[in-house]
Amino acid sequence: MHAEATVLHKAEPLTDQSWFAVSVRSRHEFVARDELLQKGVETFLPSVIKLQQWRDRKKQVEFPVFPGYLFVFIEPRAEGFLQVIKTRGTVTFVSLEPGHPTAVASGEIEALKKVVAGGRSFDVYPGYKLGTRVRIRRGPLQGAEGVLGKREEAQLFFVNVELLGRSVGLRICADDIELI
Repeated sequence: MHAEATVLHKAEPLTDQSWFAVSVRSRHEFVARDELLQKGVETFLPSVIKLQQWRDRKKQVEFPVFPGYLFVFIEPRAEGFLQVIKTRGTVTFVSLEPGHPTAVASGEIEALKKVVAGGRSFDVYPGYKLGTRVRIRRGPLQGAEGVLGKREEAQLFFVNVELLGRSVGLRICADDIELI
C-alpha cells in the first residue's frame, strides 16, 4: 500500500487555517458561496455593484470581481479540501502544481477586503488598454470592431470604429465591449 502526502505550495507559512482560491463553474460564484456558507465554510467573494442595462430597463447588479473564482478559509487538510470540492458549483483549487492547492497570503485577502469594503470604484477591466482591439457586444453597432481610444470615466470608454471608410468615435460602457 502506497500513501502519498499532500504537499502545499505556500504563499506564506500555513497556520491552522489558510485562504485558498477555488475555481467555480461559469456564473456559479454566488451559488457556490452560498452552498459553502451553509456547510460552515468561511468564504470571500469580492464583488461590485454595476449598472446593467437591458433594452427595457436598467438595474444595479452584483458582479464578482474575479469571475470564476472565490476564496475559502479552511484547514489545509484533505477533509477541508474535499468538503469544498464536493460543493455544487466548485471545480478545483487554484494550484501552482496540479493537485497541490496553493495558499493565498492572508495579507492579500485583507487588502482586497479593504478595497471592496471601501466603497470607492476600482478598475475591474484591467485588459482594456489604450490601442486594444475590441468588439461591440450590444446596441446598434453590435459586432463592429474598433480600437480603444481612451478611458473617459471608470466604466466608460471611447472607441474608434471604422465605418464606410471613415473613423467614428463613440462613448461606450465597458460592459458593451469585449476584447478580440
